[in-house]
Amino acid sequence: MNGSKINEKIIIGRTDLAKDEYEKYQGKTLPDFQNEEFQVNNILITKNIVGDQAARILNKEPGLYYTIDLASCNIHDTKTIEEIEKALADVLKELLEELSLVGKKAFIVGLGNSNVTPDAIGPYAIDNTIVTRHLYLIDALSEGFSCVSAMSPGVMGTTGIETYDVIEAMIKKIEVDFIIVIDALATNSIKRINKTIQITDTGIRPGSGVGNRRKELSAKTLGIPVIAIGVPTVVDATTITVDAIQMILKYLHLAANQQTSYANKLSPSLVYENLDKATNMSSEQKGALLGPFGSLTQEEQRTLIEEVLTPQGYNLMVTPKEIDVEVEDLSKIIANGINLAVHTGLYNGKSE
Repeated sequence: MNGSKINEKIIIGRTDLAKDEYEKYQGKTLPDFQNEEFQVNNILITKNIVGDQAARILNKEPGLYYTIDLASCNIHDTKTIEEIEKALADVLKELLEELSLVGKKAFIVGLGNSNVTPDAIGPYAIDNTIVTRHLYLIDALSEGFSCVSAMSPGVMGTTGIETYDVIEAMIKKIEVDFIIVIDALATNSIKRINKTIQITDTGIRPGSGVGNRRKELSAKTLGIPVIAIGVPTVVDATTITVDAIQMILKYLHLAANQQTSYANKLSPSLVYENLDKATNMSSEQKGALLGPFGSLTQEEQRTLIEEVLTPQGYNLMVTPKEIDVEVEDLSKIIANGINLAVHTGLYNGKSE
């Protein structure tokens, strides 16, 4: 690895999340970048303003990024679901206010393939979206409801039509002021699978996280604001391998300092809590355990593993075994969060 050039594709990694990228720079000053954390209903939300300079470093579009952390949430509990929905609605309402879109005509688009569960979060969300355009056209909308239309355009592999072309044709046919797109994302952190909701005003490039390059959906390409909401549902084998190695090193580091024991196997949650708080081994310690591989940085390890797996066809995209129920619940959360945000008559005021 010494002196070798790290491939740009591999540095970027298979991730659609801005938080995955800027976490690499924690402890360092990023130019033209603002970070703010706050809580709604005890749910951690991060707001990032990414300027042009930071965008180039992070390989993300400049704009606003909100990240809702669901790591400590039970997304199958009714009360918790309601709290997440209201937190998501608060974030969306704040974004709509910043973009001067409150009460404007919305077009909700569910990206993805309803026949492939990890990619079905967009189409499933559309099934639970409250649409009102048909009532708006006959002047029968109740007070507190906005004009909302929705559709799921499918994927190019089943329709033969570029998603961008379908959406562009639709907004030319119907009069809308902004678009909200919902899609499944990829991440390069196993802790974020089905545990993160990202909301951004920068739009989206469908399929980018899994190596498919479809045309970008954004204000720049479509001419109207595009808000993207996504949940990471897949991760690649490289990420699983790298994260597993880092977790093992942290566990061994704790064990060497007598901060954990094999008895913890009877209480897995205790192990996970300890690992989250554990400091990393020194490069010398990693080298002693793993030899030359241990002396590599985490990004160099990722590069090496991907270079080994990819040519063999082993860099698989992986999803949790509980994906069916999690996608169903997350899609309802997103749909209801959107409903609360765009139809102000359903929910007034910010959560405590």
